[in-house]
Amino acid sequence: MPVEDTASARGTAPASRDRQARLATFAVFFVQGLTFATLLTQVAALQKKHGLTDGELTILLLVVPVIAGAGSALAGAAASRWGSRLILRLVQPLACAAVVLAGLAPNVPMLVAANILFGLGLGGVDAGMNMQGVAVEREYGRAVLTGFHALWSVAAVIGSVWASAAATLDLGLPVTFAIALVPAAAVSVLSSLWLYRPEEEHRAAPAPAKTTDQTANAAKPAGVAWRPIIPLCLAMAFLYVGDSSVSNFGTVFMDKVVHASATVIPLALGAYQLTTFLVRVGGDFAVRRWGPAAIVRAGGTVATLGFVAIVAAPTVPLAIAGFALTGIGLSVVAPQSFSAAGRLDPAGTGVAIARVNMFNYVGFIVGAALVGGLADASGFRVAFGAPLVLAAAIILLARGFQPRKAGPATATTVVTP
Repeated sequence: MPVEDTASARGTAPASRDRQARLATFAVFFVQGLTFATLLTQVAALQKKHGLTDGELTILLLVVPVIAGAGSALAGAAASRWGSRLILRLVQPLACAAVVLAGLAPNVPMLVAANILFGLGLGGVDAGMNMQGVAVEREYGRAVLTGFHALWSVAAVIGSVWASAAATLDLGLPVTFAIALVPAAAVSVLSSLWLYRPEEEHRAAPAPAKTTDQTANAAKPAGVAWRPIIPLCLAMAFLYVGDSSVSNFGTVFMDKVVHASATVIPLALGAYQLTTFLVRVGGDFAVRRWGPAAIVRAGGTVATLGFVAIVAAPTVPLAIAGFALTGIGLSVVAPQSFSAAGRLDPAGTGVAIARVNMFNYVGFIVGAALVGGLADASGFRVAFGAPLVLAAAIILLARGFQPRKAGPATATTVVTP
């Protein structure tokens, strides 16, 4: 029976090479969180600079996840051949540059072009960094992926704080973006030197016994079926319906429904982001103890209760508590979706991860359209009922996150088309 060659399986500490790759992957996640927050915190400033209506701004914002989905698909195809390190080395600095170009854009067509470039970069980096994260997790032989997402959250908070400081200093958009992202691009390029190379990232899937044909084809990537990935894709989409609802409409809910003051309104999103970060810090330890399926099931339950509290909130404190609960519940779903996708791709091609990542953007688009449309028709209390139902559906999908049991003659179940 073949034994999985990981630090955990060997009963040894991770090798220095694995620690290097882990640190490099932390850097990639940090730069991505900083890049994302640096741009999104300046959306209102970009709208004002270019005189965009609310409708035009909505269309402009929806361009990003649509293009990002295409970027993720391209990254999956490229990574299966050349590995994710090359993608990250090329695409992450491009994403940083796209944000700076958005600040420099003198007109709307140039802003649209910068957004398209950013969308491609966003999708490529989201897919590539999770491929590296899953490879690190495989080599460590224990859950570590949630920690990467925790650092992404920290970077997003830092980006938000920098945006506030830059506004206080009255810096222009190009300067604000460049100060944050030129060093970030440099960090990205340097850290890519330590990321796993294709021959380290891609592994031939274990087999019960090697025949002549299997030996000849050992280097070929294993096929990845869609069927076992579908629960992960749906959970990812439903997660981001909820996330986009909170991100896009949380402050509006606080203003129009519970009539919070201008000082208190931002606390809803702040509570959501804070609990997301705090849970992700300890998420890996929880997964190691109770398993991914149990953690996702618990996350879906808590997120559902959070949305119930939001929908029913008669007062400001209860609404804020609802947003905090929602952050606790939703925070665990994305990293466990990527981790589970990695287990379904034992050869490490990255195809399964790229497929799951595409539903990140599907959920974001659907969430913005669904909640926005329901709010126009029936108000925000009814509108937040939609992500409530979908969060509850994550509970039912949690079974798909359970690691597959090894068969009597194999150490790992190989998924083929």
